Amino acid sequence: MSKKKIFESKESSQKQQVLEQTIQYEKKIYDLEQLLDIAKSFCQNLDFSNLLESIVYICMAQMHVLGAEIFVRDLITNENFILETSKDFLSENKVMLPVSTPIATVLNKEKRPLTFEELKKSCGDCPHISILESLNPTLIVPLIQKNHLNGMLILQERIAIEDDATYSEYEINQIMSIAGLASVAINNAALLEMSSTDMMTHLKLKYYFFNLLTEAIDAAFLNKQHVAVIMFDIDFFKKFNDTYGHECGDFVLKSVADLIRKNLRESDVASRYGGEEFTCLLMEAGKDEAMVVAERIRSTINEHDFVYNDQHLHVTISGGISVFDAETNLVSSPNEFVNQADQGLYMSKNNGRNRVTYFDPKSKAALKAANAKK
Repeated sequence: MSKKKIFESKESSQKQQVLEQTIQYEKKIYDLEQLLDIAKSFCQNLDFSNLLESIVYICMAQMHVLGAEIFVRDLITNENFILETSKDFLSENKVMLPVSTPIATVLNKEKRPLTFEELKKSCGDCPHISILESLNPTLIVPLIQKNHLNGMLILQERIAIEDDATYSEYEINQIMSIAGLASVAINNAALLEMSSTDMMTHLKLKYYFFNLLTEAIDAAFLNKQHVAVIMFDIDFFKKFNDTYGHECGDFVLKSVADLIRKNLRESDVASRYGGEEFTCLLMEAGKDEAMVVAERIRSTINEHDFVYNDQHLHVTISGGISVFDAETNLVSSPNEFVNQADQGLYMSKNNGRNRVTYFDPKSKAALKAANAKK
């Protein structure tokens, strides 16, 4: 072979290497830009449920998998990892893994993604491995914050690329970067969730409710929609404390809060307003829709068998409803809006309890109740 051809061959080979390196660097730059966008997305989303949903969809797109799930350490008890993203299970039947499970021990020790086969082998005879197996995992990624396992990301069936469904080292590093960002975001969202949640009833706190209500009123005004507020109060609540003790009162509060939450729509928000009072924010709900929801909650509680220390308790609630309407009830503030619902509640109490009353701004009875409250 002539020197010229040898030179041309070397030159061609060098150009090919430069081209391949350029492609690799361009991909890395693109992936870094993607990570930056992902970080921004996570930082901007502090709503716990929305954040988890965002993490799932981002991981599905980035890792080319058909599905993903997330276990998150229980915010209240800190005793279990709860499967927060699955739509196949009802809220009262949450899938859980105890914090003490060997699965968590292995992931916390390894601090890297493991295939299901690797995890199964490392866990030995673990009774919880079947729970993971039911999710069809291809990769289990630890979510670690400050050397503390606060969750697990489950990547499900992979979309095979050129008949190869395995994860490359580069992809493993990429998912670990995403998991690191996700873990920080989950921790921040969890702190906000705990600071805005009543620890006894697990409902939202009053101040958080008012923040949501302010936003809901503004949106309803701009979009010419209705928003409803329901205020509930447990009838004769003091008798439960006086007769059976404060632990019984706490039991009634928790049980009523749970029934209220279960009978709301997914878009609605319940809060513990104070003492034995609860408020509910119903998005895009007029008088009829609000009455249906409120009556469903009232009748459910009225018919529920509350059993405390073998004692069967009959619990009832009274409620008041107010509806925002830009034309007929343009309230000047969230406080005025809630006060209207409170006035409806006052009418329910005055008329025998265990009922729900709609506050009509034009009604003489409503005006009389308003004056009585003053």
